[in-house]
Amino acid sequence: MAFRVVVLVSGSGTLLQSLIDAQADPEFGARIVAVGSDRTGIEGLERARRAGIPTFIHPLNKGADRDLWDRQLTELVAGHHPDLVVLAGFMKLVGAAFLERFGGRIINSHPALLPSFPGMHGARDALEYGVRITGSTVFLVDDGVDSGVILDQAAVQVRDDDTAETLHERIKVTERELLVRVVERMAGRPWRIEGRKVRWDA
Repeated sequence: MAFRVVVLVSGSGTLLQSLIDAQADPEFGARIVAVGSDRTGIEGLERARRAGIPTFIHPLNKGADRDLWDRQLTELVAGHHPDLVVLAGFMKLVGAAFLERFGGRIINSHPALLPSFPGMHGARDALEYGVRITGSTVFLVDDGVDSGVILDQAAVQVRDDDTAETLHERIKVTERELLVRVVERMAGRPWRIEGRKVRWDA
């Protein structure tokens, strides 16, 4: 039985596309069973539909009850019985109900080498700080901001002529490759958490 993945997106879905492309290989071992979004009319949902993947939309309207939205999102995702939930450019923070149901099975990626430069502007912050190497991190989501256990990282060299935009674009290439690698590994190998370290069994 394939390792079942639900992907949540908010935008163009390039990370999602990397997973869609990867699952064409039977050796990948994971299958996207649904794609959800908090926004309508986005390319990420169209990518899913073109691939024949079921989609759902769960917007968070201004002034809405955030806890209720989180509980409803939890039930929508749970209906697809995922082994893993991937936040692929999903621009909402999941809440207590979601974490309680799927804790330890939610992953996200970040365009910096955590714990350095968490938050919304990882590439820009790294460039402004003057680091020579930054990169991408895939991590388990917890109740903090980009603070979960690190699953894998990949480095990207900072060039002298980089802008925040050019650096971020190169990080995105690495981020897509890294996410595919982590999902494939999670689908195919037992793993466990010891403190803040992930241990992959042979």
